[in-house]
Amino acid sequence: MERIDSALGEPDIAAVAVAFADPRRARVLMALADGRALPAGRLAAEAGVSASTISSHLTILLNHGLVTVSKQGRYRYYRLATTEIEGVIEALARIAPRAPITSLRQDTQAHALRAGRTCYRHLAGQAGVELFQHLISAGWVVGGDGLHHPEQTGDRLSSSGTSDCYRLTSAGAQALAAWGVAHCCLSTSRPLRYCVDWTEQAHHLAGSLGAAVTDRLFELGWIARNGIPRSVTVTSTGEAGFAELF
Repeated sequence: MERIDSALGEPDIAAVAVAFADPRRARVLMALADGRALPAGRLAAEAGVSASTISSHLTILLNHGLVTVSKQGRYRYYRLATTEIEGVIEALARIAPRAPITSLRQDTQAHALRAGRTCYRHLAGQAGVELFQHLISAGWVVGGDGLHHPEQTGDRLSSSGTSDCYRLTSAGAQALAAWGVAHCCLSTSRPLRYCVDWTEQAHHLAGSLGAAVTDRLFELGWIARNGIPRSVTVTSTGEAGFAELF
């Protein structure tokens, strides 16, 4: 039987939540949410603060175990400490109110993130929702319509889910295997994971299959990262590839 330390009580959520609560630190965490390591100078630009100010914010994030740092030559690179933190950030983004856009830079970022972005290692935004709709329309995925149904308790904006019991069909498994997705990700018996997209209010593919499909899209050059953290663009190669695949 597992021994419980009587000196410890419930998790102190407020203690770590304070690290998320500052808008500048929140922007740093959002910038790191695509899994990449970024230098302090880039994070200062994303947060809209000076190099000296970003140092104190990064120290707070380090002390709370939210980020790690590695040194390469003269530069320090920061990344999220675990993939679970990326999931927390995405969950908070789904339930948080939308901040008003007050600059051209913010407007550019907002449009780019809505068009396409990574969400917990899978494709999200308009590109992710459209991909999921293609999978459903092709008969490769069954069990739901890809739309957000807020009246269903399992279809919450604050979390991923399986309430619609999406499943990969045999035809879908064969097609995705031929396209290059590993067989270990192509179960036709387990429900597929999905997320309710916070910009599109519809479903996009999540879980191991969502990650495998997104990895394959990057490998083929169908999607590519751009200068905005987490944002991805469907390339001309990708547009042609999607048209042929579906």
